[in-house]
Parts: sequence; structure tokens; C-alpha cells
Amino acid sequence: MPDLLDATPYDALLLLSFGGPEGPDDVVPFLENVTRGRGIPKERLKEVGQHYFMFGGVSPINDQNRALLDALRKDFADHGLDLPVYWGNRNWAPYLTDTLREMVRDGRRRVLVLATSAYASYSGCRQYRENLADALAALEAEGLELPTVDKLRHYFNHPGFVEPMIDGVVRSLADLPEDVRDGAHIAFCTHSIPNAAADTSGPVEEHGDGGAYVRQHLDVARLIADAVRERTGVDHPWQLVYQSRSGAPHIPWLEPDICDHLEERHAAGVPAVVMAPIGFVSDHMEVLYDLDTEAKAKAEELGLPVRRSATVGADPRFAAAVRELVVERAAAERGQDVTPCALGALGASHDLCPVGCCPARAPRPAAAGADSPYA
Repeated sequence: MPDLLDATPYDALLLLSFGGPEGPDDVVPFLENVTRGRGIPKERLKEVGQHYFMFGGVSPINDQNRALLDALRKDFADHGLDLPVYWGNRNWAPYLTDTLREMVRDGRRRVLVLATSAYASYSGCRQYRENLADALAALEAEGLELPTVDKLRHYFNHPGFVEPMIDGVVRSLADLPEDVRDGAHIAFCTHSIPNAAADTSGPVEEHGDGGAYVRQHLDVARLIADAVRERTGVDHPWQLVYQSRSGAPHIPWLEPDICDHLEERHAAGVPAVVMAPIGFVSDHMEVLYDLDTEAKAKAEELGLPVRRSATVGADPRFAAAVRELVVERAAAERGQDVTPCALGALGASHDLCPVGCCPARAPRPAAAGADSPYA
């Protein structure tokens, strides 16, 4: 039997994700959840939902979360970490509030949260924290005893997140025809967000052009590009690019878009491109449609050979990274000296989101941070 790892003071881990429809009848109600409060007509949501209808109305994200749950539970058991793992979504079943209610009724009093978003931004961190605050407020209104909820730090530069992506890029390069392989360009892809949201991402001292969101992605891209050069002996050119833009066209969002980038690289004479979705934990709809469908169609139109490298998903190394993050945070909460594990130039992220970190346009309560109303 392995030595027991100590998770105290925590008595549960909550996998917190975005959620997605699991059938055609779910698509519009799911999109209504995602866009609630924005006044978007149902007919427009049906148009947006065509991405889901192309795949039978099913987002792959829920099955991918089930696979990650299995990987986490297996890793924890194999390494003697006695910590139950629950799962709740922001926008579809199993809903976050329902899962937190279940955890309370199971007697969980100190909950650690793993969000399926690795980087700092409003939509990738603070919005999750706002949803946690909403769920806690609902339980409070029901008269339930509230658990203390903390969130694991951003893990964008943890080896268990970076190393599977390095392997994916190397495999994708090897899959290209030999005559274009060495000249291939790497497009590191992530979700576009409004420039204003990027500029204010991360703690206040990191605000500025692109904020923590862009800097963190660039650091990961450099780590992967350097590792690929060491493994292959080839120094591939690369660029950080964006996808999945939405919202009003007059609002500036991060660019270049992946399809525009493919056109530009083709015009510049690049013989092939590997698209590496470093901004995504798993192959959910933004990867399945925006890269595997739309971007690949653009590349085919151009006659440009492309490959898309794998996301981390339920890779055992990522499950191990989560275990290490849990043990690290638990030790810090017990007052022990901790050396956080992180690659690259930026170091380990903060454990507690400070005041002013990734601010919302309209202030709302957010749990698991220095400004949390649920200390």
C-alpha cells in the first residue's frame, strides 16, 4: 500500500467545469444558461447552436470530464490520497449548486476546487468564482451549513499540464509528410477574449497590454517550442493565435484569428502548420468545431497541410499534477513550507486571487478569493 498523503484540512475536491448539452433538445436551453441576462433571442441561439447540431447536439466536454474524474480517482487511490472527488458544471447538469448541496449533505466542510481552465482571466477564473458565490448564496438561503471553498492555483505552467502538450506537438510534427515537416510552423491556439478583459487579467500589478492572460500563454508556448527544438533538433517558428471569438464586432478582441493566421502563413510560403490548442484542457466544442472543422476546412481550401495536436484531457500526468497541487495547497493551509512546482519564467501562480484580479465589468460577489463574502 502507498504511504498516505495528507489532504487535511480539505475533505473533498470539486471538479468545476463549463458543462455542455448531451442531446439536441439540450442545445438551446444550454445556450440560454450560458447567455442568461444578455437578452439574446431564441432564434439567434438556434443559429449559434448549429455547431452543436452538427455533432448530434452533443458536446464532448461532459464525457471528457467523466474520463478526468476516473483518472483523478484512480490516481488518488493509487497514491494513497483519501479525498473524494465530486463534479459540478456552471451551465448544465450536473449543476454546481446541486453538487455543492450534495457535498454539504455528505458532510463535506472544506472543499478544494479544480476549475477546467488553466489561465487567469475573467471568464477563466473570476466567473467560476462568481458562480461558486451564487451557489453558496443559494445554499445559505436554504438554511444549509456552508462549506469553506478554496480554489486551486492556475496550473498553466505545471509540468503535468505542459509535458503532455509537448508530446502532442512532437507527434503531430512526426505525422506531417517528411518533405514539409522541418519547415512547419506551430500555431499555439487559445480562446480569444476582449482586449479589455485580457488587459485586466491577473492581479492588478500584472495588468497592461494583454495582462496575465497573454503573458501566461506566451510562457507556455515558449516552453513547448523550446522542448520541441530539444527533442527534434529543429527550431520551428511559432506564434500565439486565437479562436472562438464571439460578441459585438465593434469590440476589439485578441487577434490574429486562427483562420486568418493560416491564410497569412500560407501566403508567406510556410509549407505546413501544427495547431496546438494550449488554452484548452480537453477537446471540447471549441476544439472540435473551430479547429477540427473550421480551421481544417480553411487549410484544405488553401492546400496547406495541417495537423492538430492533442489537449491534455485525462492524461495520467495531468491527474498526477492535480494530486500534487492538492497536496501542495493542503500543506500550505496547514502552515508548512511549500515549494510550488512550476516551469517557465513566471513561477507559480497565487493561491488566493487578490482584490482587483480579473475584474468583472459589473461587480459581483466571488468566492474563493481575498474579496470573498464567504471567508
